[in-house]
Amino acid sequence: MDFTLLLILATFVSGLFLLLMKIGNENIKSFELINFTASLFPILFFVLVIRSFIIEPYRIPSGSMIPTLLVGDFILVKKYEYGLKLPLTNYTLVENEDPKYGDVIVFQYPQDKNINYIKRVIALPGDSIEYVNKEVFVNGEKYTQTLIGNDYIFKNDLHNNMLFNETNSIKQYKIAKNPEPDQSFTYIVPNDTYFVLGDNRDNSNDSRYWGPVPKQNLIGRAFMIWMYWNSNSSYSAFDRIGLPID
Repeated sequence: MDFTLLLILATFVSGLFLLLMKIGNENIKSFELINFTASLFPILFFVLVIRSFIIEPYRIPSGSMIPTLLVGDFILVKKYEYGLKLPLTNYTLVENEDPKYGDVIVFQYPQDKNINYIKRVIALPGDSIEYVNKEVFVNGEKYTQTLIGNDYIFKNDLHNNMLFNETNSIKQYKIAKNPEPDQSFTYIVPNDTYFVLGDNRDNSNDSRYWGPVPKQNLIGRAFMIWMYWNSNSSYSAFDRIGLPID
């Protein structure tokens, strides 16, 4: 069962028990279970509000965002960045900012909204994007890629890839790609959608395969790694704590 749904149910039940404590008779107030559950309401309500509207933690399960994010990274996501959303339905209650070029976003997978994905915004609504020899052109402007040395992550995470700094009109970030040829394409991003790619360009299931992300699927912007845990990794639990997500 979805954790948010469990949290909502637990908050509702504890709130109901708190109401019974306020209006009930002495027999109801004598039940320890009701007393204990009612006492949890302020805590559960606080956690629900924080997770639903402000900041929510997520765990990275795959390597599609290497080198920015590794399997086992626990990240924090600003839920309010792209508007206040109603829990479970993701319906936008209050509009806020729109995603920018280079934002790392969490969103509902367009083909199954029960699954959350994380990718980087490459092109915005109405943009023309060209992907040629693994290089990106947006509205005719080339995203420059500069080969860099690897003093950033362990070789096991890169496999046969090389690291590059990719620069768009707003920010610079690291990507990984291999020298093998790839399909080229041209695409116009529809209104109210965003074209996203994984930073691990040759190992990412992204907009190249299932299309752009609709605006209503946006959940928030990832901004920090708060914990790391992967028992199969060479990193310690403290190596990546506090790293910003650029």
